[in-house]
Amino acid sequence: MGYRIKYSGPAEREIGQAFEWILSESGSRRLATEWFHKLVAAIDSLQVYPERCPIAPEDDYFEIEVRQLLFGKRRGKYRILFTIADENVVILHVIHGARDMLR
Repeated sequence: MGYRIKYSGPAEREIGQAFEWILSESGSRRLATEWFHKLVAAIDSLQVYPERCPIAPEDDYFEIEVRQLLFGKRRGKYRILFTIADENVVILHVIHGARDMLR
């Protein structure tokens, strides 16, 4: 049995915003949908051994342990911030790698 994946409201909004940005920049619904499916597959991989991911730099600013999973390549890299709570992996944020959450 693995962990269950749950999404916070901010994470859901950030995923939607990223999808819309990719769609507008590429002009291709196919590319945006492909990105979305790959993102979900990466997040679903956290159902098994999410502890493999390192502690996020932002961890000190939360009262809970926050880990990160990197997704994508080069300019399209995203950081998936999550916490492990009992049998759940809670996705807290999905942010572009160029964005600094500490600012």
